[in-house]
Amino acid sequence: MQTASTNIGERMGRSQELSDSKRGPVIGGHLGNKSIRDISWLLHIPRSTVSGIITKWKQLGTTATQPPSGRPHHMTGRGQRMLKRTVRRSRQLSAESIAKDLQTWCGLQMSPTTVRRELHGMGFHG
Repeated sequence: MQTASTNIGERMGRSQELSDSKRGPVIGGHLGNKSIRDISWLLHIPRSTVSGIITKWKQLGTTATQPPSGRPHHMTGRGQRMLKRTVRRSRQLSAESIAKDLQTWCGLQMSPTTVRRELHGMGFHG
């Protein structure tokens, strides 16, 4: 029998996807009238994950990962880091000059309005 301390290496990280080989047995256990707690214990996955898989299967008829909703971000993580670094160096720069600097340094082409919107989302105001 495995205890929680010996099972730490098998736990999922927050961003890690559960494989199809584990999703199938979750649905099989559900169809076999097993409780969420029993399925969780047998497969060594969190109860919230088991519940989420069963809910998705009931609503969508599939357990496959769905594409993310919403429009993609204008800037990548690298671009956002570069924008933060630029603003921290000199807070007196205008959005127009920041947009030109990002174009020169990173090759990111964006309008001053987008720069303002991204800065606002990062907590820079003014």
